[in-house]
Amino acid sequence: MTVLASAALPPIDLPSIGSPARWPWLQQLRGQRALPLEPWLEAIESGALDPQADLLAALAERFDGPAQRRLLRWWRQQPSPDPAFPAQVVRDRDPATAAWLLDQLVPLPGAPGLACPEAVAVALLPLLGHQRQRLAWSVLQAWLRAPVSGRQRRAALEGVALGLPAWPRAALVGCLSGLATDLDAELASTAVDLLARLPDARRWLLPLAGRALDPQVAQRLQRRLRATPAQPLLLVVHGRSGGELPDALQVLAAELEQRRGAPVRFQLLTAAAPPPADQLLRPGQGLTLVPLLLLPGGHVRHDLPAIVRHWQRHTRVRRFSFLGAWPVWQRALAAELALLPRPLLLHHPLEGAVAPRYCRALERRTGARCLATPYSAEHLAELQLTLTAPALPLALAANRLTDSLADRVGPPLLERPRFHQLLLTELEALP
Repeated sequence: MTVLASAALPPIDLPSIGSPARWPWLQQLRGQRALPLEPWLEAIESGALDPQADLLAALAERFDGPAQRRLLRWWRQQPSPDPAFPAQVVRDRDPATAAWLLDQLVPLPGAPGLACPEAVAVALLPLLGHQRQRLAWSVLQAWLRAPVSGRQRRAALEGVALGLPAWPRAALVGCLSGLATDLDAELASTAVDLLARLPDARRWLLPLAGRALDPQVAQRLQRRLRATPAQPLLLVVHGRSGGELPDALQVLAAELEQRRGAPVRFQLLTAAAPPPADQLLRPGQGLTLVPLLLLPGGHVRHDLPAIVRHWQRHTRVRRFSFLGAWPVWQRALAAELALLPRPLLLHHPLEGAVAPRYCRALERRTGARCLATPYSAEHLAELQLTLTAPALPLALAANRLTDSLADRVGPPLLERPRFHQLLLTELEALP
């Protein structure tokens, strides 16, 4: 029965455009369970059948990879290829189809070899992105940078959008951030929109606010930033005895609160209790929790999990790793230590197996020697006499070490411009 039903609808019987019989005929064609595709492909290739959009829509679900490529090759050979045709034919992701698309789009205009007309590039670049092959990223990026028409560059950016989750994140952010300042305002606005679709969008959007943007793009950026408001921020710090908060941390919090437009509070490990939840949390919003701790000591391993559990009873908590583990922080330490003649990092004594491994890794990354330094008065007095060169205190804010050895170790890290600016930039960008 299926064969008879299929034979009853041969290509030659397709009603012409404008005929009232065409739509029900195509609906019947679409509903056939088993349809021999070969007669339809041959009719298109021979020119006996005009592949109109409604016919392709009725057949599209039956186009497997080989059929897609066969029709694409036919389309590519036409004197004036219809730019809408490829998108109607290529629905599925297929490695061989992706390879064919790459062959058509490489090398780029101006390079010897393949000549890719503008209409062909505009039609194929989005499909290349849709295939989400990692090899396609460099090709799409090159088309975005090539001296080609705006239509071609926008088609390449559409390809980037269609394959967005597949591209390497760092390269993608760099490319889109650069495009946000492009002279083509439509292209730049789309780049801003794509950055807003990435995880942690605030981190990628905020740096654009300080750039010279087209007014239309700047308005788009502000809308996207308003759509991703910052959550309340809780910074876990050690604090001084009795729950005292050093001045440098208070200054940091005030600047952050102004920049983020959301509450910023501290939880001091030396304080008797956490800050009241009603002073920090907002209805419907979660909490961003950042431990501003520089070493994986007992506070990170034991106290911090308990703090997270406390706040999880109130709201959703997004917890970040302790500050000392951030690569950007370690790079800043290395840059600061490079200014010292014999790099030495002074830190409080640590317990457990994790902390020594961390110190060894920190020594490799910074080129410094880590020295455990008890904060007892007797030890600090002895250290004052034995230090022969300046050292860097592994202390974010003022403590007994920086108080006692100020002339040898200088100010704590947060009071140094490099680290103050780094923390402002990194913490402002967090969710």
